[in-house]
Amino acid sequence: MKHIVQYSTGLASAEVARRLVDQHGAADVICLSADTRVEDADNWRFAREVYDRFLTGCEWVILADGRTPMQVGRDRKVVPNNRMAVCSQILKRELLRRYLDEHHDPADVVIYLGYDWTEEHRIKAALPLWEPYTVNTPLAKPPLVMKEQLREIYSVQYGIEPPRLYAAGFQHANCGGGCVRGGQAQWELLLRWNRDRYLEWEAEEEETRALLGKNVAILREQEWGRTRPLPLRKFRERLDRQPSLFDSEDWGACGCMTDAEPTQ
Repeated sequence: MKHIVQYSTGLASAEVARRLVDQHGAADVICLSADTRVEDADNWRFAREVYDRFLTGCEWVILADGRTPMQVGRDRKVVPNNRMAVCSQILKRELLRRYLDEHHDPADVVIYLGYDWTEEHRIKAALPLWEPYTVNTPLAKPPLVMKEQLREIYSVQYGIEPPRLYAAGFQHANCGGGCVRGGQAQWELLLRWNRDRYLEWEAEEEETRALLGKNVAILREQEWGRTRPLPLRKFRERLDRQPSLFDSEDWGACGCMTDAEPTQ
């Protein structure tokens, strides 16, 4: 039996992989990563340090479509967002699923995801997408740990500093802080933490909006009870004038590997 972990370069999947090697041995564990071409370089530093420390002997397969999330959006004639996350669908789930179908019999493997006990909605949404493969989520079962605890364990006990996005205040470490499923609070943080990276995403969004000729955007806002698109350029210009003018509770949610719109 092979144990295949979705090794996303984040903290949760690293812990799942470490536990699997402890339980089953490195020879029977496969780390499967999808490279979206926009992950923060420090994510890959962390993933390599964890591999060298705990996962040596595991097969580590890194797959890449070759496009970025916004490039996929233009090819699909959409701006990727919380409701249409074509990036996670194409650059992650479909890419990984093709690899699994080509190389592994569902009867001979178990798939492991890094969802924890606070993400029941993501687990329910993900399970049907991987049928007929057996899916396991070790962090959703006892002993339960908070992500803050994992950060301390890796930093203090193991001497491996987690991806810097966590320390910067991001709730997950996907796509360099620019996850299209994130909300206003996440994008405001990205603007403060790495303005150049925000401007790159902004330029990509403007290119897609011009190509489509439509008022579409990653973000949304409420006005007079109605929801409307909020382009990154407009959002930045607003924050430059008045830094507090955003919804600080709107973090969105990480919904990679599922199609369901995550809980706000």
